[in-house]
Amino acid sequence: MPLAFRLIARLDIKAPNLIKTVRLEGVRVVGDPQEYAKRYDQEGIDEILYIDVVASLYQRNSLASLVEWTSEHAFVPVTVGGGVRSTIDARALLRAGADKLALNTAAVERPGLITEIAEKFGSSTIAVQIDAKRKASSWEAYSDGGRQPTGKDVVVWAQDAVEQGAGEVLLTSIDHEGTGQGFDLELIRAVAGAVPVPVVASGGFGESSHAVSAALAGASGVAIAGALHYRRVPLSAMREALSAADVPVRRAA
Repeated sequence: MPLAFRLIARLDIKAPNLIKTVRLEGVRVVGDPQEYAKRYDQEGIDEILYIDVVASLYQRNSLASLVEWTSEHAFVPVTVGGGVRSTIDARALLRAGADKLALNTAAVERPGLITEIAEKFGSSTIAVQIDAKRKASSWEAYSDGGRQPTGKDVVVWAQDAVEQGAGEVLLTSIDHEGTGQGFDLELIRAVAGAVPVPVVASGGFGESSHAVSAALAGASGVAIAGALHYRRVPLSAMREALSAADVPVRRAA
């Protein structure tokens, strides 16, 4: 039986607030992340993704208490990104209740970090977070919350990260993020076709058909922010559209 396509709520955090950006720039405060996490759990979200958007700037992750609260009050898997720079950081967040860690800047700066964490906690606990910006006929990976070009080709970096032990790719299109105009389907196809692990697409969701298009392009799930935060598209409509396209989805409780 094929795995169910995942609908993931993406919550970008600039402590203590839930925020929203456009193309990973500009900050609009949305509200209290705890309230939104609880709402998404009640509405039947498949997973919650927390991203500490300033973690790389301050070289730390400030989300342990939020993760712990979520593990006690919501009954969905939690992925945490931002500021995971060592196995010590990884252990702290996993002990707080995180199911998976998303590594970006530290994985770029510290070759071998993905392998260290994978060997200690397993590949299923690690996703490589890739913020991609289109460059002519390819894409370049960016770090530091989409601010710093790395010089790495996105497809090659995804392959390298998976070889190092990443069990998933969290793929954000900087060009599409916050626009609501749909995902970069060419980007999804390129990465999903190059790695043997699930690819979660982020950046651009605006309507249910966008989730269907991402699934057909090879994504195993989509991470959604603004369309959920502002109640533009209900989860039930997303599930109905996916089911109508014969994409397997989890039945909401």
